[in-house]
Amino acid sequence: MTDQATRSERSEEEIPGKLTAASRTTLSHIMTGSDTNLLGTVHGGVIMKLVDDAAGAVAGRHSGGPAVTASMDEMVFLEPVRVGDLVHVRAQVNWTGRSSMEVGVRVMAERWNESTPAQQVGSAYLVFAAVDADGKPRRVPPVIPETERDKRRYQEAQIRRTHRLARRRAIKELREKRVADGIDD
Repeated sequence: MTDQATRSERSEEEIPGKLTAASRTTLSHIMTGSDTNLLGTVHGGVIMKLVDDAAGAVAGRHSGGPAVTASMDEMVFLEPVRVGDLVHVRAQVNWTGRSSMEVGVRVMAERWNESTPAQQVGSAYLVFAAVDADGKPRRVPPVIPETERDKRRYQEAQIRRTHRLARRRAIKELREKRVADGIDD
């Protein structure tokens, strides 16, 4: 083994972990008429952009540099968001791999002129890849779950990762088989 390989292995092992709370964030935004769709509610794409923005901030904060959206596993809209709603997008790193991170996002909304508590209107799971200046993957610190809720989210993220990889593999195998059988080209 070369000295360079030994240094590389050592540097990978020595990346200190970060607590879940270290990169957790909330992005808040008041919804206006320009955010609406043809039904008069806030367009799902507007909410998705806020989700991606908050998740990207968390991924960059956790990884200590640039991170790009690799995938969105799931985006669930539970209730419509209306003009005048104050939307809070809460995000945190749930799980980390070598250069990737799963970020969980909860979308809350409250009426700007009422004192009622915010209600959950959506949720999402995104995968981010940390990249260097050349756009190549770079190592991320491991996330250290703090609470029982964080530990549950970490375990659930591992399940989603397993399913994501199995789905990709099954689709790749199906496509290769169809090409081999002369069905697709």
